Amino acid sequence: MTLILLALSALVVFLLGLQLAGVGLSLWRYLVPGRARGLTGRPFITLLRPVCGLDPFDEETLGSSFTLDYPDYEVIFCAARESDPAVALVRRLTAAHPGVPAQLLIGEDLISTNPKLNNLAKGWAVARGDYIAMTDSNLMLPRDYFQRLLTAWTPGTGLVTSPPAGLRPGNLWGAVECAFLNSFQARWQLASDALGNGFAQGKTLFWRRDVLDGAGGLATLGRNLAEDVASTKVVRDQGLQVRLTRTPFAQPIGSRSARAVWDRQLRWSRVRRDGFPGLFALEILVGPVVPMLALAVVAPLWLLPALVLWYGAEVILARVAGWPAGPRDLLAMVLRDLALPALWAATWARRGFEWRGTAMAAEPARPGAK
Repeated sequence: MTLILLALSALVVFLLGLQLAGVGLSLWRYLVPGRARGLTGRPFITLLRPVCGLDPFDEETLGSSFTLDYPDYEVIFCAARESDPAVALVRRLTAAHPGVPAQLLIGEDLISTNPKLNNLAKGWAVARGDYIAMTDSNLMLPRDYFQRLLTAWTPGTGLVTSPPAGLRPGNLWGAVECAFLNSFQARWQLASDALGNGFAQGKTLFWRRDVLDGAGGLATLGRNLAEDVASTKVVRDQGLQVRLTRTPFAQPIGSRSARAVWDRQLRWSRVRRDGFPGLFALEILVGPVVPMLALAVVAPLWLLPALVLWYGAEVILARVAGWPAGPRDLLAMVLRDLALPALWAATWARRGFEWRGTAMAAEPARPGAK
């Protein structure tokens, strides 16, 4: 019995320390100024943005493509069909900004089972830049977007990426979505990158064209359930590293339903399981449920102080980073953590998912493929 109590105590200390270490590594990126160590020149850049349907903030997020403080870039929007409701918005935005070279391409090249890649293929084929930023339509681009990408391109880099920072939640479930995006997913990605172990995130994939073309081109990114997992593997297979920008870029969230949040998080959870099953298996230990259950057994009087420390550190990070951090957001963090074990268990139930009406599954491994 004593050995069991000692093991549970050690588990609590380790997991609480891991939580605080992740917060500390992320805070460091905000509190300590970074050094400009990346590319110092200003290469021509292609901004490649897929559109599919309309989201409430699309006029702002897609419109931010035209206001970047960078001297030499083009914008290529890609839609699979002329009937897509985003097409009219893109054409109106393009007409309103004649000073920025921009075009809309329509059609689909079936290069993979991933509809996003099939949509982007035509844009990749005609892109003029040696550097190409594949950027989701719901990401808000700051004026220094390209500068921040280039600064992160240090020696040995094969790809620069960034998780999104969820902002402007419209209701409680929107706040839960932000809690997943920010002080859970983005925090762990930033912390991992600080230790030299960056993972790609599909919201922003900033490629040097020859790196991806040398690995087989855009179709190569269809080997996994999502292009970000495949991107990480493509870069690492070439002996290069995935780097993250120092801080994330904003994604306005608005209102969400509980079902929409669950479906989205389950989809991403299955992507992580497909790409990195060993790491995903350990995710059950990342939230507070396991350490707090263990603490309730070995030292129940310390349960409340431990919870205050756990969530207090997370709220401090959110406030410093400029993420939502009010009372509703604290409740959202708790709801997120209560859902984590159920998400983890549901992820093992089956592979694949449905994305905007399309069934997604990893492509079968080809002989000799890594």
